[in-house]
Amino acid sequence: MTSLQVKMKELKVSLMKKCKELEIPLIGIASVERWKNAPFQPWMPEEFYPQSIYPEARSVIVIGLPVTLPVLETSPSIYYHELYLTVNALLDQYTYRLANFLNDRGYPSLFVPRDGYASIDALLKKPIAFFSHRHAALLAGLGTFGVNNMLLTPKFGPRVRFGSIFTAAELLPDPLMTEDLCTRCMRCVRMCPAKALGEIDYPQGLTDKKSCAAHSADLNRKGIAPCGICIKVCPVGEDREFFEREDASIYNDKKRFPKMHRAWEHARSYGLR
Repeated sequence: MTSLQVKMKELKVSLMKKCKELEIPLIGIASVERWKNAPFQPWMPEEFYPQSIYPEARSVIVIGLPVTLPVLETSPSIYYHELYLTVNALLDQYTYRLANFLNDRGYPSLFVPRDGYASIDALLKKPIAFFSHRHAALLAGLGTFGVNNMLLTPKFGPRVRFGSIFTAAELLPDPLMTEDLCTRCMRCVRMCPAKALGEIDYPQGLTDKKSCAAHSADLNRKGIAPCGICIKVCPVGEDREFFEREDASIYNDKKRFPKMHRAWEHARSYGLR
């Protein structure tokens, strides 16, 4: 092992320790070269690669924070809306702090904001951000894509929000996940209120982004965006067992689960514009 490799290994250990101090449960690292080797097609244009946005980038660090399942189950609601904003704010704060952690050690780094667009209305015009944290998380070995076009993780399924850091440090990348976590149950397809998902069996699924954005815009006018249905009904994730939600029929069988539905309806009835 060269002296540079030893140095990068020590830096990665320090970075992981810092993430543990911040109570960040998911962290992965990808070399920027991985963007050039598309794991599936269609893939993004080169202008969306990290090295196209920050030419000095050699590695991308991706962190993930969970979206708490029982709160998500009230969606669409002000309860889930506030959780979504909280997780996004923490992601921006943590990635900013981690970038400065690396800068202080002599490795030029910068955080990438969680949402690279101005508003839902902006997505209606152009339904894409300038960088995809989900694809970065895939290339950092944190999960695999599902039919719902979300990244599925073993611990939280798709109920994770991701943030990224571009760094000039050549950190040792984490291995890609080889197991396909999506069960192809198509629950997300059937329950999507915008009918934005199709039963397409390629790795990143299929999303009618404009229909999804239009539905989100409608919820936003009521103050309860985002939607969240496709991630709450997904059966993947250890969090389902932790919160005793293994039976996914809970979401459409009101007779068997009356207490749950009453609780969700209560949360959905307040805080709307």
